[in-house]
Amino acid sequence: MKKTDLRREAGQRTRDGLQSAALELLAQRGQEGVTLREITDRAGANVAAVSYHFGSLKALCDAAIEHALEQYLDAQMAAIDSLGPAATLDEVAAAFAGPMMRAFAAGGQDLAVMRTVARIGIEPPQGWERLTGKFEKSRRDVLRVLGPNIPGVDEQELIFRTRCAAGLLNWLALAPIGTELAAMPADQLERQLVPVVTGAFRGSAR
Repeated sequence: MKKTDLRREAGQRTRDGLQSAALELLAQRGQEGVTLREITDRAGANVAAVSYHFGSLKALCDAAIEHALEQYLDAQMAAIDSLGPAATLDEVAAAFAGPMMRAFAAGGQDLAVMRTVARIGIEPPQGWERLTGKFEKSRRDVLRVLGPNIPGVDEQELIFRTRCAAGLLNWLALAPIGTELAAMPADQLERQLVPVVTGAFRGSAR
């Protein structure tokens, strides 16, 4: 039993190492510029391990990006869940944008990974239904704290505004302005970005 556990742990380490190496290279070059050999060399694994754990290079890259996107959603949901019932709209916006702002502030590999996640977050590929539940929960969590701040706006419109806010963050990560944001001190970045996300949530005055 103990040997079986050790083999399982070793296999999980290999799998995690391959995913991590794939994501780092994807963040640097995109999916078209990554080779199987580069990933296995970086992970200290052999080519057969990719076939065993994932089946193909594409499946490995998909799994790496999916894992990163899932971590992003988890961080966003945790921030939203921490808000109390009296949270202001600015506090909701800061929690919603928190993972992206931290990536801008960290720069380097963290921001590169977030840019990879942003490309997929705009429109998850078919076959990633496993994340549907997380996307829906994230949306429900945001609606829970948005509703009291924007009375009189129906759920469908709040969902639309939430999707616009998410799209805005993804665009900022990918557009040239993202380089400017990454160069800002963290407090300045928050001062500039949170009101924009707040505005996306608030919508136009009626």
